[in-house]
Amino acid sequence: MSVHRYKAVAVRQLAEVVERVAPKDPVAWEDRKPIAGTLGLPTKVSRARARQLWMVVAMWDRALEHSEFPARARRSAAELFTARALRRFWELAQTGELRTLAPEAGRDPVLPLATLRIVRDCLKILAPLAAPARREVWLPSVQQPELKTPVRTEPLATLYRRLADLAAKGPLERDGIRLSYEDRARLLAMVAILLHAAPRSGELAALRLSDLAPEERAVAVRRRQQKASPNRAEEIAEVAGVSPSTVRSVLWGQHRRVSEATYRRIVSARDALAPLPEVEWYAMGEGAWVAVRQWLTVRKALIESSSLEGGEPGLWVTLVPTKAGPPGITLRAQGLTQAFARGMRALNWVMAGQRGWEPMPVRMEQVRRAISVEPMAGSVGSGK
Repeated sequence: MSVHRYKAVAVRQLAEVVERVAPKDPVAWEDRKPIAGTLGLPTKVSRARARQLWMVVAMWDRALEHSEFPARARRSAAELFTARALRRFWELAQTGELRTLAPEAGRDPVLPLATLRIVRDCLKILAPLAAPARREVWLPSVQQPELKTPVRTEPLATLYRRLADLAAKGPLERDGIRLSYEDRARLLAMVAILLHAAPRSGELAALRLSDLAPEERAVAVRRRQQKASPNRAEEIAEVAGVSPSTVRSVLWGQHRRVSEATYRRIVSARDALAPLPEVEWYAMGEGAWVAVRQWLTVRKALIESSSLEGGEPGLWVTLVPTKAGPPGITLRAQGLTQAFARGMRALNWVMAGQRGWEPMPVRMEQVRRAISVEPMAGSVGSGK
């Protein structure tokens, strides 16, 4: 990866640092250097964090176009992490001066709190790498974003009834927003489980066929603390001797990216793990059984049409070809939340103006926090 496209010497040096821990070259990815993780333990960055680090490098490149930075900040990456340089960088970042797209391109000029938190976390990672001799580095504080107001409980029954009606109809399209029969079957099953078990998006995405009870009368949810690891990739990686990102690729169905030997090590390590704790079973009503069974029929057809060997363990799968492979690949958490949001936008548009309808939020979390559920006593055997 060439770093010469960056104008300032300091940014080119910073890019060289990032290239060691988050290489853009796919061939070099597995050999990337670790960073200091939690409690100072070495860990390798994920692909998502790698993209974020490169985003911050590009932000520094745009920041140094401003005349307020001293000349020495342009000559050395270490000088980017002085308090003066960081404060000026943060001011520009907060006001949106370092965005790739201008506000007139359709974006709010002010960066959202979630993005600012990502930028701050990346600065914290980069500081000891680019300025190892600097013992203390000023970092900005970012307030916690306020939780969005949850949806009222009254429209939830209306939501489910309307989705059930839509699932029985042909392709739904209006003003460029289209939901196929398969889209609606998957969305209806998601909402059914959401209303009966109130899982977080990551918990919903992690569901497997084995988490369904016989005849789909109950669903098992593995509860996660919000700040906990998103899955057990770290545990599996330690046993298999590979990186967590490689484990995640295999767990999410991207088998072709690794060798057969690596794949077998990961699967063996996964199977050797003890069962996850805090599994809760939730009963589902008759309407939910029907919704989940309808989706399972669609899901089976997708996997069979793609000739995926051994099938896919995840409950939710893709409907169209993606970078990960053909239709029928286990859906990632990000894809699941996008599918939910797309369905809610379409539903709001179709229902607009109808008596008693209130627009539903497109964020799953707002719906989830309006739901109160109780787990079943004891456990239920899997039907898969």
